Amino acid sequence: MSGFKMVLGTVIGMLVVAGLGASVQAQDQGGPGGGRRGNFDPAQMRARMEQMMKEQLGVSDDEWKVIQPKLEKVQQAQRDARGGGFGGMMGGRRGGRGGFGGNQPETPVAKAAQDLRQTLENKDAKSDDILAKLKAYRAARDEARENLAKAQKDLREVLTQRQEAQLVLMGTLD
Repeated sequence: MSGFKMVLGTVIGMLVVAGLGASVQAQDQGGPGGGRRGNFDPAQMRARMEQMMKEQLGVSDDEWKVIQPKLEKVQQAQRDARGGGFGGMMGGRRGGRGGFGGNQPETPVAKAAQDLRQTLENKDAKSDDILAKLKAYRAARDEARENLAKAQKDLREVLTQRQEAQLVLMGTLD
């Protein structure tokens, strides 16, 4: 049960940090409606998130230097496998490239999903065209999943059993 409490604490902490960031950003912009640009710093938010992750995993700075790049690779592979953004749901018509605001690079999965979606929107699309787009989407998704599995394997190789279990609870590892 204490592991669950740690994960719950981490999630609550992340939400609080994100909420504080949004609150500070809204205040810096002159409240609702804004007026001037905020001082929200994504680099500071990332540093706080990394510090929380280091604490959850119980790692030293030297251990973090080994784990952090592998962890980032897993997180990127997870985004790629989902098609970028939030599960690839926004990767097509409304969100542009992979999410809100379009500032994420388009992944092969997101591109294949967009191509398939556009083909399906065409009511006159031929069955062969749909099948080709569907095959391309599945191939991109399968490749992204293979990359994710490899990145997760590489990360597992440098973790203790406790750290691996913590990352499984966090959803970073399967």
